[in-house]
Amino acid sequence: MVKLQLSIKADLENVTDLAPSTDDFEFFFKVKCNSCHEVHPKDVSMNRLEEREMSSGKKNTAHFVWRCSNCKRESSAKFEAIPPHLYTAESNGNFAPLVTLDCRGLEFTNFDPKGIWKCKGTESGTVFTDVDLSEREWTDYDEKAAQPVGVMKIESEWSRAP
Repeated sequence: MVKLQLSIKADLENVTDLAPSTDDFEFFFKVKCNSCHEVHPKDVSMNRLEEREMSSGKKNTAHFVWRCSNCKRESSAKFEAIPPHLYTAESNGNFAPLVTLDCRGLEFTNFDPKGIWKCKGTESGTVFTDVDLSEREWTDYDEKAAQPVGVMKIESEWSRAP
């Protein structure tokens, strides 16, 4: 079992506390088999609420269960029980942890932030619940603070979790 940590980096403009908007947020990843090193050609998705049974017959479950099409080996991944970390204004422009996954027989090699996120205005505390990062950036206007807000240049990296 390997624990992998997904970290994100973004340029935040007048917002803080960027995070997936709901507990059932779909995370989209590229996956690679650790046995034959085959990379799945399409993004795969998983969320923190749905668990699938593994074929081991021991009633084991994971958030993601995958059988490599090349070597036929079954692999799995499971989110840690803690919720995703908030990406705050203090981390602006630097990588900060988002989620950690326990991976067995696979590793994730990419993250696509598409989907709906949430954040709040740094000055006004206005909560923005419809932050669509499908295009890897989002802009809006904070009426209370009378200033533009945005999330730009979102990047990700995978590393071994501490």
